[in-house]
Amino acid sequence: MRILVVGSGGREHALVWKLSQSKLVDKIFCAPGNAGISQEAECIEIRPEDISRLKDFARKEKVDLTVVGPEAPLAQGIVDEFNNYKLRIFGPSRSASFLEASKVFAKELMAKYNVPTADFKVFDEPDGAKRYIKKIGTPCVVKADGLAQGKGVVVARTPDEAYQAVKSIMEEQIFGEAGRRLIIEECLEGQEASIIAITDGRTVIPLASSQDHKRVFDYDRGPNTGGMGAYSPAPIVTEGVFGEVLEKIIYRIIDGLAKEGIEYIGALYAGIMLTSEGPKVLEFNVRFGDPETQAILPRLKSDLAEVLFATTESRLWRYKNLDWDGRACVCVVVASGGYPGKYEKGKEIIGLEEVAKMKDIIIFHAGTKRLLPTTQQSTVRYLTDGGRVLGVAGLGEDIRSAIDRTYQAVEKIRFEGMHYRRDIGRKAITEFIL
Repeated sequence: MRILVVGSGGREHALVWKLSQSKLVDKIFCAPGNAGISQEAECIEIRPEDISRLKDFARKEKVDLTVVGPEAPLAQGIVDEFNNYKLRIFGPSRSASFLEASKVFAKELMAKYNVPTADFKVFDEPDGAKRYIKKIGTPCVVKADGLAQGKGVVVARTPDEAYQAVKSIMEEQIFGEAGRRLIIEECLEGQEASIIAITDGRTVIPLASSQDHKRVFDYDRGPNTGGMGAYSPAPIVTEGVFGEVLEKIIYRIIDGLAKEGIEYIGALYAGIMLTSEGPKVLEFNVRFGDPETQAILPRLKSDLAEVLFATTESRLWRYKNLDWDGRACVCVVVASGGYPGKYEKGKEIIGLEEVAKMKDIIIFHAGTKRLLPTTQQSTVRYLTDGGRVLGVAGLGEDIRSAIDRTYQAVEKIRFEGMHYRRDIGRKAITEFIL
């Protein structure tokens, strides 16, 4: 089997890493990939949004399965285009991808089909939004309608923060067209968890639970990021909670889409808040999470290529359950100085070879660049090339040992300006106090 993975981040490296372990897979391409991915796949200089070139490449190279990592090409209709040419691809259609591409669409669909979520109101002009904030008070949550790389959500604790969020999104248009409309919703209290499922539109197979850490600093302080780390499983997601999420959220939204004439095929990510009233949806994503995937896939023992291929053939019913490693996994994201704001690139990364020798540690590259040996430099060098640079994942018998092992590895890595959260996974330890 020849596989094309679309994307360039840590999630895509984890997908390539796991798919490469399949006996069914002969060759993996990744467009555009990164320095770490290039060690396990052939990287192709095609942007994820260049759907026409990706389609032409898949046809020319006789790719058997394309797996899409990021949300942007899904929202732009890459699945529809590939299907038009009878190219097998894993991911939802453009219409199904509106579940992530438009928060307004998602919230209205949840309201229609009784999927538990926060109360909300939609606005298409700033003055009405500000009047509503004055009426309901704070805390509240302000969300840009469209895609904003995980940064279009502001949890406002004061009126000034809420007004500023409306100004930034709608008046200053910091997210462009994504901020033409916005949602103001109640601020849910509780712990967050991530539930990702694979579905062919009929059968739903959930992956192991996980928990992301969105804020840039320890103790969930600072601005939102694309994700600073994750762990799996999330002990707060008990068997009862897991079942409730599947019944009241995952199944209902897939059935609701079907009633709207939209078949959902691919990975469906539900960001959940576990409130005193039960689990409620914070957001839906239409792809594997990042960095949740980097914490989940090291625990997966089943053949991922086989499962994804079966999904595209509507044969998922053959896979009642996936096989999981009973150990825990913690992934810590190592970021460039200044992230999620402005940051510099080109900083040399030290310590990767030493970490690679450690047992039960996997390094997933995200924003990296590789320099091949020269007459002046005899070894391969790695430089920073993005905001989130690496995801360091470690397995342990329990969360505590996985945390310890992962941070032992992280501490061996160095580059100028490097920063990371030091509390990833601590929420899973009962004595941890926020």
